[in-house]
Amino acid sequence: MRYIILITLCVLNLSASAQWWRGDFKKHTRYPQIAQVKDHSLKNYLAARRPFYNPQKLSAAVIPRSQFNLEINERIVMRAAQHNMRFREYAQASYRFSELAKIYVGENRLSEAKWYYLQSILISKQQSDHPHTINNLVSLALIKADLGDMTQAQQDLAEARDLARNTGRTQDVKMVDEKIKFVQSNKVWLPKSELRYAEAVDTTPKSK
Repeated sequence: MRYIILITLCVLNLSASAQWWRGDFKKHTRYPQIAQVKDHSLKNYLAARRPFYNPQKLSAAVIPRSQFNLEINERIVMRAAQHNMRFREYAQASYRFSELAKIYVGENRLSEAKWYYLQSILISKQQSDHPHTINNLVSLALIKADLGDMTQAQQDLAEARDLARNTGRTQDVKMVDEKIKFVQSNKVWLPKSELRYAEAVDTTPKSK
């Protein structure tokens, strides 16, 4: 019975192309497969086609900040600062006050920016956030210089330099020193009498 089943399966597995019933068991010649036609016309067309734009030559569009955008940013940061103060998140509130001060500087509202920098410095000192305190003092000094208060501006810069030196922040010391030289060398921030004196000194060698 097993042999009958085996013979039946062998007969069923024979392919019709073999033509076993005709006894033609010789090897048939196999011809090579027809090569597929490769059409590169589209690829060549896209390569030769001029691109619509060159990404390397495009420059980012600069959108000027409008008064409306500044007012929106002011409201958002103000609400965030109020939220931080309400829930006693003083460290975050200090950074929000600094952001508000930067917004007011952009609007040329220096007196308000000065007040928020003072609030931020007060909190950052209580939180022992030395990097933030140093940056706030430098920004406050530049605002005071713009307002014409050179004495207090130099005092803030000196305080920032001492804090950076005492906390071992050498990079901040270099940054503050550069700001000190910038403030001292900028004639726009000098009082009118000192400015006229400086111009007289500059024109003296030329007259000779």
